[in-house]
Amino acid sequence: MGQLGFDFGVQPKRLTKVTPARLSTFDDCPRRYRLTYLDRPTPQRTGAWAHSTLGAVVHNALRALFDLPADRRTPERAAALVTEQWNDAGFLDAAQAHQYRERARQWVAEYVEHNDVSGDPVGLERWVSAPVSAGDGPPSLIVEGRADRIDERDGELVIIDYKTGRKAPDEYEARGSQALALYAVAAARTLRRPCHRVELHHVPTGTVAAAEHTPESLRRQLTRADETAAELQTATDTLEAGGDADTLFPARTSRRCSWCDFRPSCPAGQQAAPAARSWDLLAP
Repeated sequence: MGQLGFDFGVQPKRLTKVTPARLSTFDDCPRRYRLTYLDRPTPQRTGAWAHSTLGAVVHNALRALFDLPADRRTPERAAALVTEQWNDAGFLDAAQAHQYRERARQWVAEYVEHNDVSGDPVGLERWVSAPVSAGDGPPSLIVEGRADRIDERDGELVIIDYKTGRKAPDEYEARGSQALALYAVAAARTLRRPCHRVELHHVPTGTVAAAEHTPESLRRQLTRADETAAELQTATDTLEAGGDADTLFPARTSRRCSWCDFRPSCPAGQQAAPAARSWDLLAP
């Protein structure tokens, strides 16, 4: 007996799966998107960057802190976790690495001292994923990604993203962050609780930049994501069909070419800006 069902000869629409990192990379530079996600074997990259190492250590230390019982989440233990997570990749030398390790220990200790860390987050480095639509129609893409931290307050989810860069973020940056908005949408669908509040926690200064999304502001971010996803999917499909890689994924040069991971594999980027040293993006 044949399979029961209906077949109207219409193929279901393929949903493009995207993460905030993929969307941001394509928006910044289609060439870097291709080099990162499509070209195999992966083209030559630069070595480690000190600012990335620093950020990863702080993130890992705070994640490890919340894995502890609440009564052990002390400033002293937080500082010790920085030491446990530390590595020197990208720093000028051992002296510079030591200087920033001590800074990071102080940052994390003060963050724990001045913020309530007694509650257990709903998620730490939690992967969230959901089919979404920018309008009222059927889903057009799947957004997914890993949120640094998801709290629950008064029955609603809160997306928290840690920052360790030179500049403290503000409310405008929190509201304009596509990544935070997409995490909010995906978390609400995955965990089945409302999610409108997003926060950027700048660990070096203790600044918390927060924004409350509305259905309209989330829809705007979904529309933008849908447009980028459609563009990158068309370029990818055309490349697979034999299209010209450089035409489909042009280099979008800027001062960021100085510290692009794929600078060694991109002549356009090499010509656009001088190479940065691996420690140049550290906060002074």
